[in-house]
Amino acid sequence: PPVGVSKACSSCVRTADVKEACTQCDQFVCQNCSRLCSSCNTVTCSLCSTIDYGDVGEQVLCNGCSIFQV
Repeated sequence: PPVGVSKACSSCVRTADVKEACTQCDQFVCQNCSRLCSSCNTVTCSLCSTIDYGDVGEQVLCNGCSIFQV
């Protein structure tokens, strides 16, 4: 993109830092909307992650890790 053009968060459309992108879909995510996977510690957006309300408590899992949870 041209210099000076800001990136917008895919969830809330606020300006997101260029280095903040979902590791699953590569959409830009601001710090407020990003989620950190409890399993592999990667940054994901709300569309590419799920919250597991299991016995251990609330855990955020990216789509890649959530398929391994039963």
